[in-house]
Amino acid sequence: MRKGVRELVEEAHAMVMTHDVADAMELADDASVVFVDVRDHVEIDTHGKIPGAVHASRGMLEFHLDPASPFHIDVLGSAQRLVFYCAGGGRSILAARTALEMGCEEVAHIGGGFGAWLEAGGPIEKGNG
Repeated sequence: MRKGVRELVEEAHAMVMTHDVADAMELADDASVVFVDVRDHVEIDTHGKIPGAVHASRGMLEFHLDPASPFHIDVLGSAQRLVFYCAGGGRSILAARTALEMGCEEVAHIGGGFGAWLEAGGPIEKGNG
């Protein structure tokens, strides 16, 4: 293997803004911010999600981001700031890097992911992923 996941994550950290959970919670009511949940459906169905978050699974992310794709999610192509999260932060930082590479400009992720959000007592809604 030429490059492992650890190297990919380290490279992404050099490119992507990371919000700690306290900062992310302050963004929850900001209409210019879209939280993007990249976890799998079962994770959302089991544990819930950040209220109002858009689900764009990591496996389909490029298709959800590309306006020419039939799987495009409109809000992901908007000028709004995208804040990605997953369970612990690994998938979300890679997702944020992908979004940057695909031309999204205002991109960040939540360090510690949904687990940190829950631990800090952040609000959740039961979700259908």
